[in-house]
Amino acid sequence: FTCLIFSHIFKNQVLSFNLYVAIVYPQDPVLRMGSNLTASCWVHPELGVHANSLFWTLNGHQLPSSLYRVLSPTNLSVTLAGLNASRQTSGDNLVCHNHKGHILAGSCLYVGMPPEKPVNLTCWSRNTKDLTCSWAPGGKGETNISTLYKLKYKLRWYGTEKECEDYSHTQPYSCSITQDLHLFTPYEIWVEASNRLGRATSDVIILDILDVVTTDPPSGVTVSRLGQLEDQLSVRWEAPPALKDFLFKAKYQIRYRLEESQDWKVMNDVGNQTSCRLAGLRPGTVYFVQVRCNPVGIYGSRKAGIWSEWSHPTAASTPHSERLMSCDSKSSGDSNSTLRRELKQFLGWVKKHAYGCSSMSMKLYDQWRVDMQKSPKTRNQVLQGDKS
Repeated sequence: FTCLIFSHIFKNQVLSFNLYVAIVYPQDPVLRMGSNLTASCWVHPELGVHANSLFWTLNGHQLPSSLYRVLSPTNLSVTLAGLNASRQTSGDNLVCHNHKGHILAGSCLYVGMPPEKPVNLTCWSRNTKDLTCSWAPGGKGETNISTLYKLKYKLRWYGTEKECEDYSHTQPYSCSITQDLHLFTPYEIWVEASNRLGRATSDVIILDILDVVTTDPPSGVTVSRLGQLEDQLSVRWEAPPALKDFLFKAKYQIRYRLEESQDWKVMNDVGNQTSCRLAGLRPGTVYFVQVRCNPVGIYGSRKAGIWSEWSHPTAASTPHSERLMSCDSKSSGDSNSTLRRELKQFLGWVKKHAYGCSSMSMKLYDQWRVDMQKSPKTRNQVLQGDKS
């Protein structure tokens, strides 16, 4: 709910705007958690209402009369001790009522804490086209009253202070600088937090955009068999196109997993090549592969760089090994039954996704396995389509 302020009386359930009849003091106070508050409800003498007939509510709940004090025939106070934090940043409703329950007047209470120093300020640049920074509120991160965060920055030696304007609507505590970016010149960046109880400033970080560049995931990732080698697959990809005009030495990582597993195995020693051979794999098994890039040393930067997101999964299967064929008739029958059912599903899928015999290949089979690995809803749609 939202805090509402009423300074007029209900008359026959309809607000009368002709007479200023009551007021609660103080109006909209801002208080620290744990503090005490005494509020007064004054009613106009012409209203003919005695103070001892009034009562108070806080967020719709009636407060006990033991907290009241009649200051005069037209003035009733209430004292609240050890205030808890506001339930919402828009404030809590402290309302004065007459004996019939009609609202006479009200005030919004804002109870919280001043902000603490923002922490974990981190920045990165996607393809040198922007500079995005994120941070976290200090302390427990909750002030319980509206708190404003501003990302400030300036060029280190000669710049004027500026404020970031493109705050994220989807990710809190994040802002992107998209205009007038300077390469080869360090920035000073910090965050200021403020509310009606105080303000705090983060530590200043100093960085060069070229030291914090990340990029898009590698594109054109393909996974294919190496002839009839039953335990190996070949992975190829393309360097990030957004950085094709930059002088840098990329590092790549590959990770892969079995189709039925969620545990990835990571290869860290790929270097700056755009192809790699996976060895020691299981024969007759589908593998999912992803690649990511770290644009190291752009224009001579000596920083470690920032890894990109992983590419979309690409699948391929290793050839079956004849040595693993079983002579057990029961096991062989179960295997043939599973193979027959899978082949039927695959052929049903091919009818919808392949045109002509030239399209038939292991890549098409691998694409079908990728579709089968998607969400349960998509998997069911594939299977239902296979049955039709």
